[in-house]
Amino acid sequence: MAFTTALSGVNAAQSDLDVISNNIANSSTTGFKTGRAEFGDVYAQSLLGTTTPTPGQGVKVTGITQQFSQGDLEFTDNALDVAINGDGFFQVKDAGVVEYTRAGAFKIDKDGFVSTVSGARVQGFQVDATTGKVTGTVGDIQTQATLLAPKATTKATFTGNLDARDGNKTAGNFVATDASTYHATTSMAVFDSQGNSRVLDLYFIKTADNTFSVMSYLDGATTTAGATTPLITGLPFSTAGAYDAAGGGGNKGLATITKGAADGVAAISIALDITGLTQFGSNFAINTATQDGYSAGQLSSIEVSDVGLVSARYSNGISSSLGQFALADFGNVNGLQPVGSTNWIETFKSGQPVLNKAGDANLGLIQGFALEQSNVAITQELVDLIVAQRNFQANAQVVQAEDAITQTIINMR
Repeated sequence: MAFTTALSGVNAAQSDLDVISNNIANSSTTGFKTGRAEFGDVYAQSLLGTTTPTPGQGVKVTGITQQFSQGDLEFTDNALDVAINGDGFFQVKDAGVVEYTRAGAFKIDKDGFVSTVSGARVQGFQVDATTGKVTGTVGDIQTQATLLAPKATTKATFTGNLDARDGNKTAGNFVATDASTYHATTSMAVFDSQGNSRVLDLYFIKTADNTFSVMSYLDGATTTAGATTPLITGLPFSTAGAYDAAGGGGNKGLATITKGAADGVAAISIALDITGLTQFGSNFAINTATQDGYSAGQLSSIEVSDVGLVSARYSNGISSSLGQFALADFGNVNGLQPVGSTNWIETFKSGQPVLNKAGDANLGLIQGFALEQSNVAITQELVDLIVAQRNFQANAQVVQAEDAITQTIINMR
């Protein structure tokens, strides 16, 4: 009996040493969670139960649980090094196999997908291509692997001030090269269907009190029927200096600038909005000039927000959302099964994952340019190592003592 009991103690101490040595070995492993061996005593029991005190039959390992406390954050220079500051797991998928990890050392693979070092693709909430908003659909997060396709300008908006102190001029006398025939001018770069930059020029002529005409040129050529034909005639302003939509302006501050197809590109059609202009007694100034087109662009950098929104910035200055990291939570995280590479898979004990965005449903936030370190406390592990070693040695001494007793009995004559 004592042999069996002592051997169970030796085996339990060995299991404890194995767990501790694994913790120490992974003390620098990103996202690693320390394990703890747990034990229970063993008693023999008949079908009818025991009626008298009996000595135990030793010890057994009842389980090895992982401690999912937060690890320290180590800051890096890689934008795709991301750490979860709080609860939650990243969801990754490789060949249809779904796993979960706290190790956020991600990269862009050859196909433009955000992936782990081992090649599993990180899962996230997808972005609607039309609206640019994050949806509830979960899938791979992909960057633009090739050049970002150009977008032709379809809208242009100007705000600013036209000088109310200007004297009146006749629109019919307008000559683009003669500054004396107009009061103010501004220009903006717009783009055609191939992403070529073109110059849009607007000329403003005060033709009467509180009234302006607007001429438009694209690449130096008029976009209207004739060189002296205004794009907008009679643009009205109120006596207070604001654009007077109600007093007869209507949609006069809105116009369409068109140019036929040429040079191998599609026809250009730009909806112009200058209803944000004012007419005050101060110098001409353009406050904002915006348009929605852009040239082709190469991926230049990746950014991750604290809620896990992954954005790409391109060489043409455009920034677009690629997706948002999906964080998983479980009813019982200790029920997760480790599968190596600091990954876990769900089990019946863990329950099914619930996916949310970072910061929602008590999930942690995302820290960019950082990695979560192992939560192994080396000092504590070394103390536990001494205790496990003593336990092993003590049980080994029992084996030796039982062997000596057995030998004595054998030698009796």
